[in-house]
Amino acid sequence: MAGNDNFDAILSTTLKNYVPKLTDNIFSARPLFYALTNGQTIRRISGGAKIVVPIIYGTNSTAGSYSGTDTIDVTAQTGISAAEYDWKQYAATVTISGIEEAKNNGEAEIIDLLEGKIFQTQETIIENMNTMFWADGTGNSSKDWNGLDLIVGKPNTSLGGIDPTDSGNSWWASTETDEGGTLAQSTMANVYNSISVGNDQPTIIITTQTLYETYEGQLTDQIRYTDTDLADGGFQNLLFKGAPVTFDGACTSGEMMFLNTKYLQLVAHSDVWFKPTPFVRPTNQDAVFSQLLCYGNLTCSNRARQGYIFGGTA
Repeated sequence: MAGNDNFDAILSTTLKNYVPKLTDNIFSARPLFYALTNGQTIRRISGGAKIVVPIIYGTNSTAGSYSGTDTIDVTAQTGISAAEYDWKQYAATVTISGIEEAKNNGEAEIIDLLEGKIFQTQETIIENMNTMFWADGTGNSSKDWNGLDLIVGKPNTSLGGIDPTDSGNSWWASTETDEGGTLAQSTMANVYNSISVGNDQPTIIITTQTLYETYEGQLTDQIRYTDTDLADGGFQNLLFKGAPVTFDGACTSGEMMFLNTKYLQLVAHSDVWFKPTPFVRPTNQDAVFSQLLCYGNLTCSNRARQGYIFGGTA
């Protein structure tokens, strides 16, 4: 059919106006997304050949006391590097067929139809991106974005162009512990303490429902404290040494991730982040479609502040 230009205009305007609500729903629907987008953990940049993340891995050896006319050390310092991440792309398409257009001619009907399509797209994005951010980035012929299985779960694998197995690069590795049996709070404490320095501690612990319930069962009623911010986001949680513990259905069986989100950033391109394209009509289809485009990647600036337990059981 030739199509109704007014129909297309209403679709495009409604979708553009709906996008902020769409992204809010997507990134607050899973505890991992919530942790990656709440506060300072999402970073918007305007471009560049790579996503460059500065890294400090050493101290300044010139710092020290002196007296009178003592010579002050001016030795050039190392200890600063950068991780470089590729831009990744993500898209979802909202399609409305010709027959759907014909059945929904009034403006109210058009908006209702589009909102139904957006809800369908939203739920699909939530499911797919949640799976992607728990994986290792090798999915879909390595087109998938980085995930926790790479950043935290593979401590000896290169990340951001830095190989932790190279001489002098041990600082670029997460901490892993094989529980090999029933989850113990002593193991949780060891991982938590191992990746903490002073008040720089894990900000969230995410695990499976099974291990969450195991931890819950180990607590007495008197010490079942929760984090109010996470609770306000709608997520069940319990505190462990000050960090909220919650569960995500996409977490690998037997694992518990200790994350310091100060060093995990979901980088979004400032111009292409759930950006809707205009609705267009293909020459060979009785339909109109718009694409929601995203450029970005999940980055890390300090792997040593991340850790996980694997092999845990109830």
